[in-house]
Amino acid sequence: MNPSPQEEERPVPHESQILDAEAVRTWSSLALASLGRAREEIDAINVYPVADADTGTNLYLTAEAAAHEVEQACAHVAEGTAPLSLGEAVRAYARGALIGARGNSGTILAQLLRGIADVLAAPGETGPEAEGERLARALARSAESAYRAVAHPVEGTMLTVAAAAARAAGAVTGPPAAVARAAYEGAAAALEQTPGQLAVLGRAGVVDAGGCGLVAVLGALWQTLSGHEPAAAPVPGRHVPVPQHEEPCDGDGPGGPAYEVIYLLEASDEAVAGLRGRLDPLGDSLVVVGGDGLWNVHVHVDDPGAAVEAGVVAGRPHRIRITHFGDERRRAAAAAERDRRAVVAVCPGEGLAELCGEAGATTVLGRPAEPTAVEDLVDAIRRAHAREVVLLPNDADLRGAAAAAAERVRTDGVRVAVIPTRSAIQGLAALAVHDPDGSFDEDVVAMTSAAGATRYAELAYAERRSFTSAGICQAGDVLGLIDGDVAVIGAALPDTAEAVLARMLGSGGELVTLVLGPEVPPALATRLETYVRDSYLAVETVVYHGGRHSAPLLIGVE
Repeated sequence: MNPSPQEEERPVPHESQILDAEAVRTWSSLALASLGRAREEIDAINVYPVADADTGTNLYLTAEAAAHEVEQACAHVAEGTAPLSLGEAVRAYARGALIGARGNSGTILAQLLRGIADVLAAPGETGPEAEGERLARALARSAESAYRAVAHPVEGTMLTVAAAAARAAGAVTGPPAAVARAAYEGAAAALEQTPGQLAVLGRAGVVDAGGCGLVAVLGALWQTLSGHEPAAAPVPGRHVPVPQHEEPCDGDGPGGPAYEVIYLLEASDEAVAGLRGRLDPLGDSLVVVGGDGLWNVHVHVDDPGAAVEAGVVAGRPHRIRITHFGDERRRAAAAAERDRRAVVAVCPGEGLAELCGEAGATTVLGRPAEPTAVEDLVDAIRRAHAREVVLLPNDADLRGAAAAAAERVRTDGVRVAVIPTRSAIQGLAALAVHDPDGSFDEDVVAMTSAAGATRYAELAYAERRSFTSAGICQAGDVLGLIDGDVAVIGAALPDTAEAVLARMLGSGGELVTLVLGPEVPPALATRLETYVRDSYLAVETVVYHGGRHSAPLLIGVE
């Protein structure tokens, strides 16, 4: 496995080797990208503490929340005011991870980042060596705080990898880049030793999944400060499932706690100390991270109600997530059978749905006056049986529903990108460049670019007299909407269609797409093809039939 960044578009490393807010921002972006690329492989080697194939996904989602918080902090700096400080940026990074932590590994990562923030946010000396020493202290605090957060630390896990990184960093004198490199290399070396430290890893022939994710995060830190891409971190052995008749030692094997409980908790330090004592006897894998009144609580138990009740006694729990491990294991088994990537498209017409289906998309049929619901999109994404999904709403009014559906299925471990297509025409353009074998990020960028480069129009009949951006229309008039706004009002569909094409091709174009509705005669397509061929040189035209439920005419210009 190579959790380090690959050759693809990525944030530019922070070449100045200075620990500042921009370095934190770059680090958060590179760490997220690295975890995204390694997610599936980390999921595949996840056998401890529960073999539920979600460590990579949990680390990615935690890093995603952390990076988002950093971006929000940067965006909220008012113009003309001082830029974001290192302390503000690193605390935003840690807070985002705390709020968005998923699973055992994500919760520990949140505490590791908090330990780093506690040191880097405090005033300190400047200069390369002083900043390097400060980073080394931050990594040491990070490992110490993570060990304290776990009720019963186990060696051979990401805690061991964090401690090795801190020791290696502390043995180096130099600028931050040198310290980060030492930490990364120390962590990678410790990761290779984990199968010999934890029996369940040795039997499975894999390294610790959480530790592998931490190596990716530290590699991103080194790349940020040096501009150098880390070498591959090898993963000895291949994933071999633990035989069913064996029980993994030190973990939640068969007979272990049945539920994972996670919640955010607003409580005092004193109340949290009592909470640890109440939760510890209830189960295992207890991790409580945070501070300053806000905590993230993670525990595996058989009685989830008792775990939540303990939080109520301590303070105010919220964002409560309870997961049954039986569901998680079934979900992990289903994930192993999934295709790598799928496209889900909303299609306003049976002909369009058939066309997109032939291109490999999972489709949702859109019907006039029947808005597509969030549940319809969630169902389609799950029917796709893919680890990665590109969602094409094909309607500006569906962007909110698409975002909600994407958030819903991310809890299933599915990576979803919503491309904001506003028309089926833009969806067709995006689908035409879809590359299921390329990287997910590159595929999403290419599809988004293709959709954005496509102007779209729709011809429809006015239902009543009304005011439009092109003037007053009467009931029965033909409306030509370009990019969502009424641009042409006509009496007949053919003439109005030509007027719309003239406007759209006036600024250039290479390909015209026509999608005919069910009541439109084929002769209209012939007339419009002739109009384009005779009026515009080197412009091609393709024609599709939208089928039942589609608009009278859709036009696209690429």
